[in-house]
Order: sequence, then structure tokens, then C-alpha cells
Amino acid sequence: QVQLQESGPGLVKPSQTLSLTCTLSGGSITTGYYYWSWIRQPPGKGLEWMGAIAYSGSTYYSPSLKSRTSISRDTSKNQFSLQLTTVTPEDTAVYYCARAHVSDPTYFDSWGQGTQVSVSS
Repeated sequence: QVQLQESGPGLVKPSQTLSLTCTLSGGSITTGYYYWSWIRQPPGKGLEWMGAIAYSGSTYYSPSLKSRTSISRDTSKNQFSLQLTTVTPEDTAVYYCARAHVSDPTYFDSWGQGTQVSVSS
């Protein structure tokens, strides 16, 4: 069974870059026709899809975050990562990594437990 685990700092200062990593176990990020996504949920708000990297290595981003977001992968470690630049307190959220099959990219069938990231000086 696929398991996803987010890791990274829980506190980031304003204007800095938020960096998170998702480690996959029980599968491979390069096999199967999957998108590997980053999703966040600010306090009191709904889920927001940020972007994804496909099994092929292609990347896709939310238009609202595209200018500040970068998703990459390390296939040797079976990991994919998120970088969000120039953060503000509005980027405070629980950040999740998740998997969706290409046949239905809006349905996420595996999720990490989520990691809280706060942006504060």
C-alpha cells in the first residue's frame, strides 16, 4: 500500500522560501499513471490544489500560485518536493502531498498526514 509522508520546517519567516518534501513508500513516483500533488488548507478555509508533478516528470501549477511555486522530484529517493517563494502569513496552512490517477486527476486516492507550516517573524 502506498504511503506518503511530508517533511520540512514548521516555521518560515515572511519573504523566505517554504520547502517541503514528500517521501513515497510502497510504490514509485515514476511508475503507474499518477499525478503527485501538493495541496494546502489554510486555517478555517478549504483545500487548495497548488500543483503536481506527473509520473513523466511534467509539472502543472495552479494559476494563482504559478509565479511562486516550483515542484521537482528526486527519483533516486522516491521523493517529490515543493518550493513556495516569498511567503507571507497568508501561506500559513497545513500542507499535504497526495496522489491522483491520470484517469481522474481530481480524485486523490492517497494522502500524506499533512504538515503544519506557519509563516511568522
